[in-house]
Amino acid sequence: MNIIVSDPKTRKAHVKAVDTMPYQGMKLGQEVDLSEIGLDGYKGIITGGSDKTGTPMRVNFPGTGRKKLLIYPGVGFRDGEKGERKKRPLRGNVIANDIHQLNIKVTHAGSKSLDELLPAQPKEKKESKK
Repeated sequence: MNIIVSDPKTRKAHVKAVDTMPYQGMKLGQEVDLSEIGLDGYKGIITGGSDKTGTPMRVNFPGTGRKKLLIYPGVGFRDGEKGERKKRPLRGNVIANDIHQLNIKVTHAGSKSLDELLPAQPKEKKESKK
């Protein structure tokens, strides 16, 4: 599972891969302590996430389930015409074990910077087939 930690001051996002879900059962918009994932002194707000199929979580859909909802523009639905609504698959606002990506925005910084705690991983180059 990947946890994306975004710092609004530096405007950078850092990826932290974890094996177990530390924030299971919490809701979107809730403040969490980031020391559970190794970021001592940091606090943040859960802003969103998605499951392994890419289905986004929506803040006004309660529960952990996945369902097709008739929605208006917002999360899970790009801008359309005025008054347009569409049926789209969405996940609930409670974090479950099958969430693949979780987005967190930093609200309180610790003593060390995120660049020191979460160094950027170099991207692997794909070999071309010959």
